[in-house]
Amino acid sequence: MEDKRQKIIDAAEKLIAESGFQGLSMHKLAREAGVAAGTIYRYFSDKEDLLQQVRLTVCQRNAEIIQRDVDDNMPLKQRFRKMWLNIFDLSRSNIESLKNRAQYDSLPCVRSHETKEIESQMFHKIDKMFSEGRDQRVFKSLDNSVLAALSLEVSVTLARKQSLGYYHLDQEAIEAAIEASWDAITTH
Repeated sequence: MEDKRQKIIDAAEKLIAESGFQGLSMHKLAREAGVAAGTIYRYFSDKEDLLQQVRLTVCQRNAEIIQRDVDDNMPLKQRFRKMWLNIFDLSRSNIESLKNRAQYDSLPCVRSHETKEIESQMFHKIDKMFSEGRDQRVFKSLDNSVLAALSLEVSVTLARKQSLGYYHLDQEAIEAAIEASWDAITTH
């Protein structure tokens, strides 16, 4: 039963990558997943529920990759560097995920508060790092989402532009970018 549900989610993610949300029809999805159209509604109440579950699946996968090998006992800067590099590597190796990200972020969702809470729990190590850094006065007194945008989001942009061939960052340039990202959010 879970296998069919996952097949549907995987097929939806693939179709969204190819055609966007507007190009996702339940008929196409059923064909791609190898199930009857009615089967989709056994697992998802409607298209919005399906899109919500696809978004959460992608978020969970990304959260696991981004927070991989990060321990809450590591020094703040070590955690930050590891997550920055995990994001950079994920973004560089999975350009399709980046293309879909803007679509997922702009997806109107009735359960947006609930979704935000679930996603916050998925990315708990990032949230904890920023909260601890702010409490220790290492980081500027900004909301965690602002701290992330000013620092970790930079790695996504740099990886995307490198993947698209705008430039090539060697290890020295990557380390300098990590330092600049860290510097952007730390108190001076």
